[in-house]
Amino acid sequence: MSGKVRSISNGATAFAPAPVHMPDLPNIAFLDFEASSLGKQGYPIEVAWVLIDGQEESHLIRPDPSWNDWDDEAERIHGISRNRLVVEGRMVDDVAQRMMDALSGHTLYATAPSWDGKWLSKLLRAAGLPRHALRIEDTELAHQRAVQEILLAAKVPEPLHDSAMREILAQVQRIDAELGAPEHRALADARRERDLWLDLRQRATEVAARSGQ
Repeated sequence: MSGKVRSISNGATAFAPAPVHMPDLPNIAFLDFEASSLGKQGYPIEVAWVLIDGQEESHLIRPDPSWNDWDDEAERIHGISRNRLVVEGRMVDDVAQRMMDALSGHTLYATAPSWDGKWLSKLLRAAGLPRHALRIEDTELAHQRAVQEILLAAKVPEPLHDSAMREILAQVQRIDAELGAPEHRALADARRERDLWLDLRQRATEVAARSGQ
């Protein structure tokens, strides 16, 4: 996709895509966090999201003064040092408010909603915002909903829905497996989920066309 990357603040980037005409698509975003650790005192250090039309943002998060947990093994995985967060990260309040401004009214999806929901809640609470001001659902639900909508729109007979759903979801799971492990950087992983969702829609359209014949 053509477009221009621009810096929007310390530790933040946004992507201005070429205009994309995508009518009748749901108002959703794919989101991912990276964290200081998976321990009880872990906290979010990076967040990114990608909208269906390709607009995207990524923010490093400067740790709140009360956040001290750090796991060296986690750092080896995501490659982000605490010092970099202190120097380049945006303040917690700024990131939380930016998420509210950009994502309110969207349905948010993540592949690990329990973990990402934990980081989101911690970020919002640290910024003095309601912990459920934004909510995250499982990406699997996004896949199921997309397939169901396409099958219904194509008037595929209802008895065929289950088999079509299984076929499409299995195809996308194979593609996901072939891509290998996620990069463990928030923007790359959010992009991956958006791309898989778009691929799933295309496959669902093709299966629906065959099933409806």
